[in-house]
Amino acid sequence: LSLHSFQRIMVKAKSWVMTKHFDGFPKKSDFGLKVEELPEPKDGEVLLEAVFLSVDPYMRPFSKIYMKEGDVMIGGQVAKVIQSKNPAFPVGSHVVSDSGWRTHTLSDGTGLIPVLPEWPKDVSLSLALGAIGMPGLTAVYGIEEVLGLQKGETLLVNAAAGAVGSVVGQIAKIKGCKVVGSAGSDAKVAYLKELGFDEVFNYKTVGSLEEALRKASPEGYDCFFENVGGPSSDVVLQQMKNFGRIAVCGSISTYNDSQPQTGPYPYFTMIIKELKMEGFLQSRWEHKHHETLKRLLAWVKEGKLQCREHVTKGFDNMPAAFMGMLQGENTGKAVVAV
Repeated sequence: LSLHSFQRIMVKAKSWVMTKHFDGFPKKSDFGLKVEELPEPKDGEVLLEAVFLSVDPYMRPFSKIYMKEGDVMIGGQVAKVIQSKNPAFPVGSHVVSDSGWRTHTLSDGTGLIPVLPEWPKDVSLSLALGAIGMPGLTAVYGIEEVLGLQKGETLLVNAAAGAVGSVVGQIAKIKGCKVVGSAGSDAKVAYLKELGFDEVFNYKTVGSLEEALRKASPEGYDCFFENVGGPSSDVVLQQMKNFGRIAVCGSISTYNDSQPQTGPYPYFTMIIKELKMEGFLQSRWEHKHHETLKRLLAWVKEGKLQCREHVTKGFDNMPAAFMGMLQGENTGKAVVAV
């Protein structure tokens, strides 16, 4: 067999589809594994093979808005170009792609982001889905563009040991701020203290969230990086300083509700304290992504930004990795290694 005929062998591509819309917490039966054969790339196309895949909280609420039953699960991945008829993406190069939960993808190159050319050999490419990827971008823009965090201010971040929260706290420390973190296990609390957070508590064991917040920062909070939502937010707002700022990044405590939660409502607290609250998506600052990724990579190389990952091995374990992440099994970014 010549090399060329090897190239012509069909690739078996696996994908995970959402067989039915999630009702409450996702279950194994909501996912189905599909196998199909992909033809070889046509002119301008590339064939991608997933190396690392991402599981993120946003997939749960976005599945309701952007997916129909039977669709391949949405999501990002780091992929290797294994066949190419597009000179912009040579064979052997790596890209970040929003191909979803697939092992192999045919792409015309649209939306593919080459991994930074200066990416060091000793840094795992999986970080392109984490601290040097979408969650890292989210952390930077929430802090700089939304909160306008200033040196010497006090920042509170919840879900602080997650993919975004752990980067938020570290960047706030780089900027010379006092950082208070809330997380859901003693092991996570210990990890965040290692990262240099000033105060950290386990919200599941503190008894009173109000007292824990007051003890961690008796003078209150200038900024709140919100990842969790739900009733706990109301408690936080009452501890904000006047003119405090809140960046609303996530609301993971509400994503699996079958019935929407109601109240308490924050408006009066916001009026009295003259608070500013803004929701955001990192895609708003897409024009800055390239330079922001370079800054994140520099912090990693300088040792200022530590990146812990929770790696699940095997494409077949994607649903389990997703459900585990929604239950807080991960410290740092949850990824799947094919």
